[in-house]
Amino acid sequence: MLGANDGILSTSSLILGVASAAASHHSIVLTGVAGLVAGAMSMGAGEYVSVSSQSDAQKADLKLEEKELASHPRAEHRELSAIYVERGLDPDLARRVADQLMAKDALGAHARDELEISPTTAARPVQAALASAASYSVGAALPLLMTIVSPQALLKPVVALASLASLALLGAIGARTGGASVPKAMLRVTVWGALAMAATAAIGALVGATI
Repeated sequence: MLGANDGILSTSSLILGVASAAASHHSIVLTGVAGLVAGAMSMGAGEYVSVSSQSDAQKADLKLEEKELASHPRAEHRELSAIYVERGLDPDLARRVADQLMAKDALGAHARDELEISPTTAARPVQAALASAASYSVGAALPLLMTIVSPQALLKPVVALASLASLALLGAIGARTGGASVPKAMLRVTVWGALAMAATAAIGALVGATI
């Protein structure tokens, strides 16, 4: 959702800025394509680096936990039992659960319940990068499509209105999914989106007038 929002807002603002500088339709479309590609690559690379750091930290934690299990198994058993007691089990049952889980897969039990690392939460840099780049591209495609199909005279209002409507829709979906206020979310994302587009359009008009 956030990646799509970024794609819509960044690309539409870029397009409106260049359009306000009195650029040709071809140049505006080219700018939009460049913005989509550059933004998607930037989002993907940034997410890859971030999640790779998280993955490295998780691997380091697992390696340290493996060493501790080998050198201090009883202490690790008490630590795991204490975790289950905190979650509501009585001490005897917690010890038995720890016994059985550590007998089957000690590292897996500690990774899941102590470090909170599981197959579903493990960091996946490539997957995260692709998802981030794809969501940005989907968002950026909308203002770019509006730019391609709009005549030069109507380009700016069409791109602006379509982008703001899309931002409001995504804001409503995000708010409903998260149980937040839908009108408040729509207003917030629309106002900030409009301000960003207005700022880039003003800069584009100023630069175009001085060239």
